Amino acid sequence: MIDHAQYAQAGRQAVTAASIVCQEVQNNLDMVRSITKDDKSPVTVADYAAQAVVAMVLKEHIGEFVMVAEESSTFLRDEDNALILDAVVAAAKEVWDEASPELVLEAIDMGAGDTSHHKFWTLDPIDGTKGFLRNQQYAVALGFIEEGMPTIGVMGCPNLAVDMSMPFDERDEHGCLYYAIKGEGVYESRCDDGHAESIRIIRLDHVETEAISVCGSVEKAHSNISDTDRILEWIESNGLGKAGEPARLDSQCKYAVVARGQADAYLRLPTKKGYVERIWDHAAGCCIACESGAFVTDIFGHNLDFSHGRGLEKNKGIVCAPPRVHALMLRAIKELGIGLDSD
Repeated sequence: MIDHAQYAQAGRQAVTAASIVCQEVQNNLDMVRSITKDDKSPVTVADYAAQAVVAMVLKEHIGEFVMVAEESSTFLRDEDNALILDAVVAAAKEVWDEASPELVLEAIDMGAGDTSHHKFWTLDPIDGTKGFLRNQQYAVALGFIEEGMPTIGVMGCPNLAVDMSMPFDERDEHGCLYYAIKGEGVYESRCDDGHAESIRIIRLDHVETEAISVCGSVEKAHSNISDTDRILEWIESNGLGKAGEPARLDSQCKYAVVARGQADAYLRLPTKKGYVERIWDHAAGCCIACESGAFVTDIFGHNLDFSHGRGLEKNKGIVCAPPRVHALMLRAIKELGIGLDSD
């Protein structure tokens, strides 16, 4: 029997530690680049170090576990990438004094779990790589899945401010951490302090007279922007609401932004035929948004099904929004025939 409170606390400590590692790598972007001779290497270093640290902390607090994560150690075991491995170990040492190449590689490979298990963690150590390199928004996203459904979500947003008036393109000093247990609500605390006071978030439904703000990626290829515009135009032309200013940021942080009421919808509309969303890109955010009172489904209104391996094979696209806006989005998608030509 799973002790969800214990697991959520372990997840929170793991994501807090990984977020601290990522913040430190960001503080030294130029130094990492100079050591590894690669402009994109800082996000690679943070990615591997974050995964190793999450695995290490989970093992320390809950013992044996199954985790399905984005990275494997194959790249780092190549002698040509020895400098990257050294940098990964150095980054992990920010929170893990005993970190060594052998221990770090072993921890990373704890993420090679099998999705056939009925209960497992899934991790995206850095969601939003380009946001990370721009010193803008990214997330460390850890979800626990039981019988095809996320029951625990923990997400570190190291550059996202608690103050919702702060622009998304500015890096916050402390960042935010969100965590949720299914049926028990979602909570927000500071990202850089595992002992910070937590505040429960309750997402109010959208008011009909308010403009509808939709999250938009800085990286436009992540969703079909023209279809998002079509949806908002359809809503406006039918007198059902008006489009507001988009909330532009990368990564699963969008789920948190909807959960706390800073935006009214997060859409992932099909961009190409056959594309399948990855489970680690949505498990944590889905749990957090749902526990705030938002709905999360695919574009046809089906619940997300995490029981088909590493991909959301039975779903197409994502619609995350409070009840009123969610219903409007699904209605517009159906009327416009969005997604029907991307099977």
